[in-house]
Amino acid sequence: MPALAGLMLPGCAGSHSTLDPAGPSAQAIATLWWIMLGGATAIFIATSAAVVAAWVRPQIFGARAPRLLILWGGLILPGVILVALVLSAFALGERLIARPGSDMLAIAAEGRQWQWTFRYPQTDGHETVDVLHIPAGREVEIAVTSTDVIHGFWVPQLGGKIDAVPGHVTRIRLRADRPGSYGGLCAEFCGVGHGVMAFTVIAHAPDDYDALFVRLAAGDLR
Repeated sequence: MPALAGLMLPGCAGSHSTLDPAGPSAQAIATLWWIMLGGATAIFIATSAAVVAAWVRPQIFGARAPRLLILWGGLILPGVILVALVLSAFALGERLIARPGSDMLAIAAEGRQWQWTFRYPQTDGHETVDVLHIPAGREVEIAVTSTDVIHGFWVPQLGGKIDAVPGHVTRIRLRADRPGSYGGLCAEFCGVGHGVMAFTVIAHAPDDYDALFVRLAAGDLR
C-alpha cells in the first residue's frame, strides 16, 4: 500500500491538478472533492460491511435483517450522507459564481482553433496570446467567448471550467493567492488541434502587474 500511495500522490500535484489549489475558487472545488470522496467511502464501507456480515453470519441480523438493511443501509445512511454532500456543494459553489465588485478586474478571453487571446481594458485593447497575466491576491473576472466552435476555459489550480461559446459571453472569476505560473487548457474537444490548445496564467505581485501595463501598452509584451 505505501508503494501504491507513493505512485498515486504525485498525480495530486502540479500545474494542472485540481487537488493542488492556489486560489479560493480552486480550494472550494478541492474541498468539495474531498468531502465527496469521504462520503462515497463511508457509504462503500458501510454497505460492504453489511454484505460481508450477512454472508459470513447470516443470523447476525436475525429475522429483521431485510428490513434493517433496507432501512439503514439503503435509506437512512445514504440519505444523511447525500444531504450533507448537497449542502456542501451549494455552500462551496457560491465561491465559483462571478459577481461584480468594486475591486474586480475584467479581462476578455477569446478562444479559437487552436489558441487563446487575452485582452486587457486597462491597456486600450492590447492583447497577449496563450499567456494570461493577472495580479496575485485580487479577484479577476474573465469574460470568455469563442470565434468558431465551443472551447472550454479551465485553469485547474485557480478555479472551475467554463465553456467558450460562439456569439455568447460567459464569465468566471479567479484569484491566485500568490505570484506564480499556472497551467490552463481547453477542456472541450474542439478539433484536431485540441491537444495543443493550452495557455499559461502568470500571477504577478501587485506592483509588478502595474508595471506590466506599461510594457503591454508599449508593445513590449506578447
